[in-house]
Amino acid sequence: MFPLRDDNPHILTPYATYGIVALNMLVWFFVQGAGSEPLLSSSVCRLGLIPGELLQSIPTGTRFPVGPATDCVVGEVSNWQTVITSMFMHGSWFHIIGNMWFMWIFGNNVEDSMGHLRFIVFYLLCGTAAAGLQVMTDPTSAVPMVGASGAIGGVMGAYVLLYPRVHVHMLVFLGFFITTVAVPAVLMLGYWFLIQLVSGLGTLGATGGGVAFWAHVGGFAAGAALVVLFRNPRLLERHPYHGWHQRKAPTRSWRRVGR
Repeated sequence: MFPLRDDNPHILTPYATYGIVALNMLVWFFVQGAGSEPLLSSSVCRLGLIPGELLQSIPTGTRFPVGPATDCVVGEVSNWQTVITSMFMHGSWFHIIGNMWFMWIFGNNVEDSMGHLRFIVFYLLCGTAAAGLQVMTDPTSAVPMVGASGAIGGVMGAYVLLYPRVHVHMLVFLGFFITTVAVPAVLMLGYWFLIQLVSGLGTLGATGGGVAFWAHVGGFAAGAALVVLFRNPRLLERHPYHGWHQRKAPTRSWRRVGR
């Protein structure tokens, strides 16, 4: 299942969401060379988060291959700034497009609930929490962590608490048959979180690269917790679909919306 859009109008112009998407795209093109080598591999090594380097838990000089002719080499100094820079690095076109699409769908309405500056702080804190949990699950890893998905997981965790009944239109692949259905956000995002949690449990003790499932889990949990502090009740009062008791339902439950 892949989300296409939600039935949730935004009240504010989502400048922060636009800015975060734009910054990620600018970094992808001008720092990472739009995925071309050697810029992609070198940027991942320099600006990605390496748990073992951050905690100084692996020997200096440890190498990990990240490209056809590039190895990351663990340095002597903990690069704490990579906790932030890694949120704006990506590994492929599919990686950045998928992340930015989720941000585009869910970010504007979470920004609605907080305002622009609060949302930026919220986003960065969720990304930090996501990185923290991933590092905790594999503190001696030499594999660089990159991607905005942990921070965007926080946005999704906030969304499910703020707008649980709003319907999300999903593209569903059933073999050769493709259709779309509208499902409540609590179901779609709850299912997404469960997949990340189960997949994360399956990676415990594993070595090598892959998807940072625990970053997704940590970001989602952080977003669900932090939204209680960051939401602005005055802004939420203006939103017609906030909470479980909406003034009206945006779509009929489980409506199939086309092929």
